[in-house]
Amino acid sequence: MDAIRTDNLTKRFGQLTAVTGLNLTIAQGELFGLVGSDGAGKTTTMRMLTGIMDPSAGDAWVLGRHTAREAEALKEEIGYMSQRFGLYPDLTVMENINFYADIYGIPQKNRGERIDRLLAFSNLTPFKKRQAGNLSGGMKQKLGLACALIHTPRILFLDEPTNGVDPVSRRDFWRILYQLLHEGVTIFVATAYLDEADRCNRVGLIHKGQLLACDAPDRLRSLMHGSILEVQTSATRPTAILIRRSLPAVSVSLFGDRLHVVTDGSREIAATIEALMAKEGLPLAGIRAIEPSLEDVFVSVLGATEQDS
Repeated sequence: MDAIRTDNLTKRFGQLTAVTGLNLTIAQGELFGLVGSDGAGKTTTMRMLTGIMDPSAGDAWVLGRHTAREAEALKEEIGYMSQRFGLYPDLTVMENINFYADIYGIPQKNRGERIDRLLAFSNLTPFKKRQAGNLSGGMKQKLGLACALIHTPRILFLDEPTNGVDPVSRRDFWRILYQLLHEGVTIFVATAYLDEADRCNRVGLIHKGQLLACDAPDRLRSLMHGSILEVQTSATRPTAILIRRSLPAVSVSLFGDRLHVVTDGSREIAATIEALMAKEGLPLAGIRAIEPSLEDVFVSVLGATEQDS
């Protein structure tokens, strides 16, 4: 049995179609990432899969249960952590966890060992008496995860769990997810961070409610149209403008102090870019061909899709 399966899952809000004909299959024990920008349809998809929201058309099954017809029974078997997880800032870490244990009907005699394990698991044991409102952003996310795990769900749904969290806390959070994965928990995570998508077994790229591609990260890279030149310069924006103006056939994206230039003839284009920058007096620290990142792939697939449209 698949952990998650959808059949033409669709959600409309008036004239707006937030998710269009989503067909997706996720195996048990898989770490699946749904990747897209804000407004792409990630949260709407997750709310339909968790039984919070009924679809306008199509169907979805989670652990064999129909998400609309068996929503209440489904909630006992899944954990859901929304973008703004409902922690109570005036309650301590322990009080928040006990509150969620009450919601899920966890017997008192079974709580102690389970809570101690979750606190150790999330490195929150030293802070169990601290009010949630006084925790750092990363610690709040770990507490939210502990609360979502109190009833030992078989599938964990996480909606942008590391949004706004510092890099060290993001790394710690993903370490915890890997531990859950080793214990057989299926994880469905929505994220706007494409570097996080590289950590998943499979990735779905969603844009304007449509699933553009779905595969393992390495195989998704084969969808890349053309090769990539990385141009390192302290003048990224002027250089990007110059390249777009002079070479309209190429695609240029900014990555900090680097530009990624998508082209079909990297050797010739590299020489041309060097000459253009020298002529304009723009600093060039280096230029080289690189393997595409998932962000490059997403931009490429999105560009091809919009061009077809």
